[in-house]
Amino acid sequence: MASQAQMAAQLSFANFGKATELKKRLWFTLGALIVFRLVSFVPLPGIDPTALNTLFQGTKGGALDFFNMFSGGALERMSLIALGVTPYITASIIIQLMTSLVPSLAALKKEGESGRKKINQYTRYGTVLLTAIQGYGIAVGLESWGGGSGIQAVIDPGAFFRITTVITLIGGTMFLMWLGEQITSRGIGNGISLIIMAGIVAALPREIGTLFEQARTGAIGTGFVLLVIIVALAAIAFICLMERAQRRILIQYPKRQVGTKQFQGDSSHLPLKINTAGVIPPIFASSLLLMPLTIAQFATQQGNSPDWLLGVTGALQHGAPLYMALYGLGIIFFSFFYTAVVFNPEETAENLKKYGGFIPGIRPGVKTSEYLDYVLTRITVIGAAYLTLICLLPEFMASRLGTSMALGGTSLLIVVNVTMDTVAQIQSHLLAHQYEGLIKKSKLRGSRR
Repeated sequence: MASQAQMAAQLSFANFGKATELKKRLWFTLGALIVFRLVSFVPLPGIDPTALNTLFQGTKGGALDFFNMFSGGALERMSLIALGVTPYITASIIIQLMTSLVPSLAALKKEGESGRKKINQYTRYGTVLLTAIQGYGIAVGLESWGGGSGIQAVIDPGAFFRITTVITLIGGTMFLMWLGEQITSRGIGNGISLIIMAGIVAALPREIGTLFEQARTGAIGTGFVLLVIIVALAAIAFICLMERAQRRILIQYPKRQVGTKQFQGDSSHLPLKINTAGVIPPIFASSLLLMPLTIAQFATQQGNSPDWLLGVTGALQHGAPLYMALYGLGIIFFSFFYTAVVFNPEETAENLKKYGGFIPGIRPGVKTSEYLDYVLTRITVIGAAYLTLICLLPEFMASRLGTSMALGGTSLLIVVNVTMDTVAQIQSHLLAHQYEGLIKKSKLRGSRR
């Protein structure tokens, strides 16, 4: 470990310049994100951009504004990728829940690579179905949106517009899903997370400009701007601290004899992150809340909307108490659910037993599994509380002060977390390149001798 840390400390731009494979991956990732931003400016066929912009200005601060921030402004422009990767995320949630409930899918999950490919295929089918349903709802909502004001966002409403909108949105979402997979396999970092982060970062300059413009015109006080900056910096520092936090469990290995050689007992640590689920819980929770609410808000633009729909839409507005309560519960649920998906205490205990490792004071096997599950549950409580605090505190402050804060704790959490993961992968590639250089040098020296 000491040698690895020393090598990591010596990573420099000189080493980066020699890592040809890493540079190719970085350029591919950058190019893919540029393509994502360019596609977000291509509008759906049959949309009047001027009328759409006028109608969208009336929804500022609501669910549409928040969802628009996640899509990088694609929803505001009603582009080919207006739905973003939300249908794919929702389909992933449903499939992962089903793998825990349906025995046939649980068996597929245990089949390894072949089972994973089949589950991914089911996720794609679910993405197409959800995009078709959501796209049709948006098409119907667009046709009636602004009818009472005399402004029509759709140039030629009708069956043809609905069909073309659904097909176009399906194509846009599937393209984003494919682009994310290509970034993951041929670039750096998690493709879907980087696409979401790119959309948030693209909206950052406009949100900061709006904040300072409101301060200049006197809509908000200078003290509030300073408070936002202080809270944002404190949140970033707190996120970095919690994402690095670990609970290390001591693992002891007994003495081993291989042939005539006897190896002394060794010890290591099993690191359990406080936030094992990462940014998945807030992304999942917001996806489940925002997309149905977005469709409902489109529907309420009609003059004959039922009272109960208006009441539900108002109660679930971004920043409303009911919305924040459901959002917090969703974050807590997915924190525990996704932690259970990515870390299996029984499998870990079985692997430790297989290789002769044990936790001091804990019997191998079932007792080790129970102990790991106990520790993981306790630290997940802390991780879920941290995620809930980071995501809800800025929104609570904004609602109390009566202002809109589209870029809140959720956005900061995603940007900081994805950036940290991407930088860690870059460091891993540089370290691997440095190891390759050392191996080549040792081979050359051996051949000379």
